[in-house]
Amino acid sequence: MRVSDFDFHLPKELIAQHPSEKRDHSRLMVLHKEDETIEHKHFYDIVDDLAKDDVLVINDTKVIPARLLGSKAETNAVIEVLLLEELEKNVWQALTKPAKRVKLGTKVHFGDQLTLECVQVHDEGLRDYKLHYEGILIEVLEKLGTMPLPPYITEKLEEQDRYQTVYATNPGSAAAPTAGLHFTKPLLKKIEDKGIEIIRVTLNVGLGTFRPVSVDLIEKHIMHHETYTISKESAKRLNEVKQMDKKIVCVGTTSLRTVEANYNNGFHEGTYATDIFIYPGYEFKACDKLITNFHLPKSTLIMLVSALAGSEFVKKAYLEAIDKKYRFFSFGDAMFIK
Repeated sequence: MRVSDFDFHLPKELIAQHPSEKRDHSRLMVLHKEDETIEHKHFYDIVDDLAKDDVLVINDTKVIPARLLGSKAETNAVIEVLLLEELEKNVWQALTKPAKRVKLGTKVHFGDQLTLECVQVHDEGLRDYKLHYEGILIEVLEKLGTMPLPPYITEKLEEQDRYQTVYATNPGSAAAPTAGLHFTKPLLKKIEDKGIEIIRVTLNVGLGTFRPVSVDLIEKHIMHHETYTISKESAKRLNEVKQMDKKIVCVGTTSLRTVEANYNNGFHEGTYATDIFIYPGYEFKACDKLITNFHLPKSTLIMLVSALAGSEFVKKAYLEAIDKKYRFFSFGDAMFIK
């Protein structure tokens, strides 16, 4: 299977640069897998499209202000660092620009509040850093860092919390689980009032979000691992849901990867690493339906969506979305595959 099978032309003006005025007023394309029909709605209509035997699985990770601009010790060269994952206490892996300036032992200063010392050099711009600071790291980052918006968003984000879900709780992500950005607290209450249970998991979004597929055959693509956590209560409820034959609706590809990576004769509590790569031919074990955004051409995410809904149906849906001028990517419109 070739990466080019998942390519399409997207007019630049359809790449959303700003979130919609109201979170739940974005558009919603509903894909019915059984008869391959398409409906056009608004996101607040999701309440009607969810069935009473559905269960919503959300990713409650919180984006940290992980993009930092500092200066290299001795030369004062400008170094940009994007913190991706905490490997151990105060040791983080990060994307670095320009990486060639950062060697083993290089120190990068961010004012007098934070210093990063390179302790490991990897390929593709990756470095491991020991962080030196005083106080609480998240408070230091909130003073020094900015939200790591994807490179296709070139305009300034006026309200930083619009790149967080309203249920974001656990700090640790380098990017938002963007399907969740459409939900408001009143909308979530309406969903619960309908009798639909909401179960939380946590997957910290990392390098996989930023790394393009650079091979011709998708089977040769290597996914970077990400860390996820399922609590004892969430594992218990997911197992009960499965036994009751309720339908698991994943909010976003991160929630989907979490439940699919974790399910093995049941769901299991704990913190794990996963490099699961889902593309057409994959047999789903846990997820039944998916709420997601519109994804980049040739990305692992459009491959995942194609695995769930069928490649030809997804191609048809994307062409229709382009024709009807849906907004794409992180701040764009939504799709519900049911």
